[in-house]
Amino acid sequence: MIRRYTREVPDDGAALIDAAQFFAVDIRVGRVLRCEAFPEARQPAYKLSVDFGPLGVRRSSARLTHLYTADELVGRLVIGVVNLPPRQVGPVRSEVLVLGVYRDGSDEVVLLQPERACTPGDRVG
Repeated sequence: MIRRYTREVPDDGAALIDAAQFFAVDIRVGRVLRCEAFPEARQPAYKLSVDFGPLGVRRSSARLTHLYTADELVGRLVIGVVNLPPRQVGPVRSEVLVLGVYRDGSDEVVLLQPERACTPGDRVG
């Protein structure tokens, strides 16, 4: 059976985008260099410094405190969107969106990460 793609709205109400819009999002592998508490955040979060290889080190505010300690995150490979405009989160200028999955509709975020060895800066596609 051949599945045909349509421009209908998915059951969850999310708008469909075309492939060009998706591929305009620059998603890369990074390695967490530093992770520290972010007590100024409205919701529990960490301040991360993530190395994206040739793209440099980017800062992020990430709500990962439910499932990860700061020590667990340092050295870990993560997936992040690197071409969003910076966003001011309290005193932190967040320069990358680290991607994760909201577990069971809760505030608990499980990080997306490569399942095999990758190099910081590798592009997701």
